[in-house]
Amino acid sequence: MKLLITGACGHIGSFIIDQVNKIKKIKEVLLIDNFNSHRYSTLFNLNKNRKFSFYNLDLSRFSLKKFKKVDYVIHCASMTNAQGSFSVKNEMFRNNISCMKNVLNYCIKNKSKLIHISSTSVYGKQVKIVNEDDQSLLKPQSPYAEIKLLEEKMLNKNKKKINFMTFRFGTIAGVSKGMRFHTAINKFCFNAALNEKIHIYKTAYKQYRPYLSLKDAFKVFKFCIDKNIFNNQVYNALSGNFTVKEIIQMIKKYKKKTSIKFVKTEIMNQLSYHVDNKKLNNLGLRLSSPIEKDIKDTIRLLSGLKY
Repeated sequence: MKLLITGACGHIGSFIIDQVNKIKKIKEVLLIDNFNSHRYSTLFNLNKNRKFSFYNLDLSRFSLKKFKKVDYVIHCASMTNAQGSFSVKNEMFRNNISCMKNVLNYCIKNKSKLIHISSTSVYGKQVKIVNEDDQSLLKPQSPYAEIKLLEEKMLNKNKKKINFMTFRFGTIAGVSKGMRFHTAINKFCFNAALNEKIHIYKTAYKQYRPYLSLKDAFKVFKFCIDKNIFNNQVYNALSGNFTVKEIIQMIKKYKKKTSIKFVKTEIMNQLSYHVDNKKLNNLGLRLSSPIEKDIKDTIRLLSGLKY
């Protein structure tokens, strides 16, 4: 069977590339990326047990019509910096919605099954537990989150024409060839490695947010394809809910001199909530990869930096 990965050179996409040999039914993999981030190293030393093809393509401007039918599509292509999305709102809307329309039209035409990545940042209400079925909890706090919710609505509108799964991912943690350092844990680890103070909004220090290990993210993809489960539903996907304080404590285990600085400038979406993953558990998939191991791996990756 054939798999197409959009945004293949990104943080998540590059990890899928390195692990895809574990999905036995996938024999051929098509990789699409526009190389805006110049992460060429994600294509080095690909597993020779799978047939890979790479296409340097801006999915927001060019269609997928030249590609022969594929069985599965994992859509990772998008501008992803939620905090930075305010300054590039119009461009992010243009890029991400155009990419989504392109993928959606392709999957409908070719009857390809789609794994769509959304985000737990679509939630924006101060409650103890948030789940997928309570629509009142959907209050995006950034342009990035607004776009993710629009993408979900696009899929729901076309649910009679396509087989898909939408996963609201927690904040990603873990090492990959295409990793970036704008998300919370990765950024904190990078600051700690440089002996820089980690800036934290004071009231956010003890607030809970969901996090997802890259290892668990891949388990999600593998599970869907192995079990051929595409039921047009939305699922939360997270490895655990943690406070910023708990994350900092994990970092200090491997970088003891880590220090923090409380800042007065409010960072977007500092609501505290636990994201519920019972719906995914009931489907038969439990995610439990330790976030602390991702932190350890990231710190070790940067351990050569001496100051």
